[in-house]
Amino acid sequence: MEIMQVVGPLVCTRRHPGLYQHSLRVLRDAKGRIQVALDTSGCRPGNWVFVVSGSAARYACGDARVLTDLTVGGIIDFWDRTEH
Repeated sequence: MEIMQVVGPLVCTRRHPGLYQHSLRVLRDAKGRIQVALDTSGCRPGNWVFVVSGSAARYACGDARVLTDLTVGGIIDFWDRTEH
């Protein structure tokens, strides 16, 4: 599990059928690296979220058939990076 910030949506004109209709989000970690995650929480740009990675990401989205390696597990209501 890792905490990341949502940069924005990722729009794809052609999608792999294994992603079904789930939304994709571009995320930034604490070191500034960019990653793409499956969004099941409806997060918005600027939200802090926690993500689940690896094979657990499939179960975190609620359907083990979905082909994902990174899933937004939930939106963090309050996160002050300066405190940690």
